[in-house]
Amino acid sequence: MSGKRHRHHSSRARSGLYRLLRYRLLLPLLRSHHPPQIAARGTAVGLILAFTPTIGLHTIIAGALWAVTARSERFHFSLILALAWTWASNPITALPIYYLLYVTGQMMFGHWGHLSGYADFIAIAHDLHDGGRTLLQDLELMAKVMLEDLGLTMLVGSIPWAALVGGLGYWGSMKFIERYRREKAARRARKH
Repeated sequence: MSGKRHRHHSSRARSGLYRLLRYRLLLPLLRSHHPPQIAARGTAVGLILAFTPTIGLHTIIAGALWAVTARSERFHFSLILALAWTWASNPITALPIYYLLYVTGQMMFGHWGHLSGYADFIAIAHDLHDGGRTLLQDLELMAKVMLEDLGLTMLVGSIPWAALVGGLGYWGSMKFIERYRREKAARRARKH
């Protein structure tokens, strides 16, 4: 690929990624009519779920948490924002995030000498996607890998990352929303 074509392709990819992030993550945050705390809690819940080994279940878990907290002023959050921010873990980022959780879990269990390399982790993930098995065999293999090989380690490893990312998400989105709303009010005041 020539340098010019490569730059054009790279620029289009960045533009597409920017649009995806803008439409999936930033616009729901900006358009939220909730008080900043509820919007920030939604962001935090979404990021916490994104950094747990629950891909495929994010929507169900977010919905269940929202239903439980909907009547509580202290814990209520924006379901739309929670769902949007679970996209931090997606088909592109899931394996690196899961690997981070796995290695962190290994360290938390004190298995310093048995830290798996990324290649080993990817090999396990590829085993899950090899064809030639029935759906039942696929489910059995996934359950074995998640429960015996990786699951508990990733779940334990997710605790510090989910707390850190959720806390940063809450703080950052709170600041972002407050600043955006102040600037929006100032623009309105200047027009009148």
